[in-house]
Amino acid sequence: MRASSRLLAGLVAAALSCGQATAQARDPANPTCPASPNWSNNPSMTFTYEVVNGIKVLKAEGRIDAQTPSRLEAALAEYPELDEIWLRSPGGDARAGTQAGFIIRESGIPTRIPGGWACFSACNFMFMGGVGRIVDPGALFIVHMFTHLNDGSAVRADIARGGEQTVGIVGEIEQASALLASEDNDFLIRMGISRSLLTDVMYQVRAVPVGQNRETRRCLTQEEVRRYNVAQDVQFDG
Repeated sequence: MRASSRLLAGLVAAALSCGQATAQARDPANPTCPASPNWSNNPSMTFTYEVVNGIKVLKAEGRIDAQTPSRLEAALAEYPELDEIWLRSPGGDARAGTQAGFIIRESGIPTRIPGGWACFSACNFMFMGGVGRIVDPGALFIVHMFTHLNDGSAVRADIARGGEQTVGIVGEIEQASALLASEDNDFLIRMGISRSLLTDVMYQVRAVPVGQNRETRRCLTQEEVRRYNVAQDVQFDG
């Protein structure tokens, strides 16, 4: 099947399976996102094979945990002729998401977030593993956002009250966060994602008044998923 025809079939399949996203109430704390994203309540990610409008699809739905990569490998071995992997997940284990992303990249299978579905946090990195990536209109690619408090002295005073043990724990958290940020950056480069996604959005430091709502999620627009190369056209041979 030619690339253009196959892409069109995939879009039709996604629309038939999931329907078009309807207007939803906004989340006051995360105004770019709906209050209840459709990212699946499965406590552990499940993998389901389905042929949708002639497209061989592996549906990956639910929370990502330490067993997700091994279950993904088993599913790919069981269904070796897949056309696409569809993702719907609230995230979970960050490193497991990255590992699953590498597995998907090695498989050479495109990934898709169908219209009406949502992919958040660790799911982002799993999705980025696709050799071609599609975020359908009405689909949600939701990233973490990071903030700091205006009143840094108050935070330090609270930490000091906890003694040396608390300070040590904070130091370990800071070190682990720095390591994870480095791993995120390396993964984005290897998957062809713009590092500006980290600097412009995910790691953008924004001071907010103490006690006010702080946005922790950001739903990218269709323009943004293309600007940061999150979404790509799928390229097929022949």
